[in-house]
Amino acid sequence: MPKTSRYSDVYRRSIEAPESFWAEQAEALDWFKRWDKVLDHASDAIPRWFVGGEINACYNCVDRHVEAGHGDDIALIYESPVTSTSRQLTYAALQEATSRVGGALRSLGVGKGDRKC
Repeated sequence: MPKTSRYSDVYRRSIEAPESFWAEQAEALDWFKRWDKVLDHASDAIPRWFVGGEINACYNCVDRHVEAGHGDDIALIYESPVTSTSRQLTYAALQEATSRVGGALRSLGVGKGDRKC
């Protein structure tokens, strides 16, 4: 099947059956607590997705890859045409850097559930 056709089919499913489509996509992530409801329209303003679920984005983006033995694989490639610099970070290096930032934030009093802008 051509890429454009496959994309069109996936896109159509996401529009026609968003709850089942996104529930299926969410199965590819590691959840600390599975959601109770995929989509809640109870609020007048903004619908809520994956109500009752608990997930850690950093774990899903970085930590689980290190745990799976991919710590030496490239996670990020940084290219700057302005400074002519290029840098690659492995999952292990990215995990170390995010741990340091997390520790720095904790030392400043930032805790679980806090939101900072």
